[in-house]
Amino acid sequence: MTASPDELERQHTLSTATTRYDELRMRDALAAMAVENEGNSPPLSRDEALEMLALSEVVIRKAGYGRQSMVRSARGAGASWTQVGTALGSSKQAAWESHSRWLDEQGIEN
Repeated sequence: MTASPDELERQHTLSTATTRYDELRMRDALAAMAVENEGNSPPLSRDEALEMLALSEVVIRKAGYGRQSMVRSARGAGASWTQVGTALGSSKQAAWESHSRWLDEQGIEN
């Protein structure tokens, strides 16, 4: 039975989730190449493919948490929203809206 992203999120750090995701992704890529080259690298099982999918969600979530933490750190250190936006490759308005939306989604008072 395949674990949900919520279950995997409790089991993994960002580093371990990324490592496992990369292992599965590499095996999947090698299996695809083996098919093209008539090799014998077996494809991922259904459970492994679903694990890889769930792990991709875990990596996205954990990276998002880290991003928001870094936004709070930058703001706490005196960075303006313009500077935060520049660091994120966006406008100050987009940075502020993204951060505010994330806080609202997490139920954190903004």
